[in-house]
Amino acid sequence: MDIGDKVRIKTKDIFYEGTLMPNETENIVLKLDNGYNIGIDPKKIISKEVITKSNKESSNKEKLKSEKTIQSINSNKALPKILILHTGGTIASKVDYKTGAVIPRFEPEEIISMFPELRDIANIESELICNILSENLSFNHIEKFAQTILEKIKKEKDLKGIILTHGTDVMTYTSSALGFILQGINIPIIMVGAQRSSDRGSSDAAMNLICAAEFIKKTDFKGVAICMHETSEDKNCIILNCYKTRKMHSSRRDAFRPINTKPIAKVDFKTKQIEFVQKNQYKNINEFNPQINLEKSVGIIKAYPNMNPKLFDAFSGYKGLIVEGTALGHAPIMDVDEYSKDNKKVKESIRILIDSETLVFMTSQSIYGSVQMHVYSCGVELTNMGVSPARMLTETAYIKLAWLLGNYWKSKKDNTRIIELMQTNIDGEIFDRIEEDTYLI
Repeated sequence: MDIGDKVRIKTKDIFYEGTLMPNETENIVLKLDNGYNIGIDPKKIISKEVITKSNKESSNKEKLKSEKTIQSINSNKALPKILILHTGGTIASKVDYKTGAVIPRFEPEEIISMFPELRDIANIESELICNILSENLSFNHIEKFAQTILEKIKKEKDLKGIILTHGTDVMTYTSSALGFILQGINIPIIMVGAQRSSDRGSSDAAMNLICAAEFIKKTDFKGVAICMHETSEDKNCIILNCYKTRKMHSSRRDAFRPINTKPIAKVDFKTKQIEFVQKNQYKNINEFNPQINLEKSVGIIKAYPNMNPKLFDAFSGYKGLIVEGTALGHAPIMDVDEYSKDNKKVKESIRILIDSETLVFMTSQSIYGSVQMHVYSCGVELTNMGVSPARMLTETAYIKLAWLLGNYWKSKKDNTRIIELMQTNIDGEIFDRIEEDTYLI
């Protein structure tokens, strides 16, 4: 048996079938069809056999080449055209049998061949922008994604919509950025990811892609949104606001949840029916005037007890800083007794940043609710120092500040305007009115 072979192993109690994985123990490790690994003690093995050898790379390439040709010939004029742009992430990943780890490695045509149902929904075109796990992304990547989208919609006038496959770790950063950059766009840009790699039996990739394609085909939605599982079961996907969504679990398939709002829509995977939940969330109120630049000298810092004031020094020279404060928007700046005297050093560090004309904004570590800095004395003091509230998710505030500074800032004379625009609800990103039934939805 070689690494990567599909094998069947019999023990005294049970049969196991799976892919032989590399490991550094005495056990034999198989990746089962459900996506999980199991270690088997060799002493308990009665028999073992190879079902399929792993050496099929060349034949797979020929098959993919053939399928790609068929796809281009058999395009159906009755179906809309959907472009899938690939950027990597788990949705475009599979197990590397040399290391046992998941790495991005699928080619665009390979992904389409894995999900043939897509061809019944639309004429699918596919293109690779990059192949990267999303935790490694920079603003340069996001600007490239936006530029590619703009080039495609300018060149291909008959596009019904675009699906952007993306890693889930920082998907909400990219969705916010594309939302601001592409506001007013007249087609849907739906971001799709997966919590389980596409070669796993428990992968959510196929359902997320298919539901995104159905949503594009059957609706007149315009703008940027996210499509992911609603629950851990394969029943519905939800279409999520690009500014008000957060990844709330590290591994569950329903990790993405709407924050302080409801989903835009639900897509039934079995019936392919679409139910709009919040129709007013996709009113295209802005003119399409894309501004791509994202300012790189913007940062995020988290407030916490016993905070070291020197942390703020790292952002000296930055144009903007988001402080993720506690509760309604607080930081440890109050010197109230002998144990809290060092807090005044934190206060002084923040003041030095503001005096150097670094723009400082406050969000909340609380996922739900919003910042309100005029309730407690700490918030009032921070406001008096020049810290401005940002009534949105930390990720969204960070991206919005980078986008504003990148496109509307030429000198420090523009700081006042940037502060005003951060308080302005440009594209529905600010938490203005929060309904009670949107908590832990």
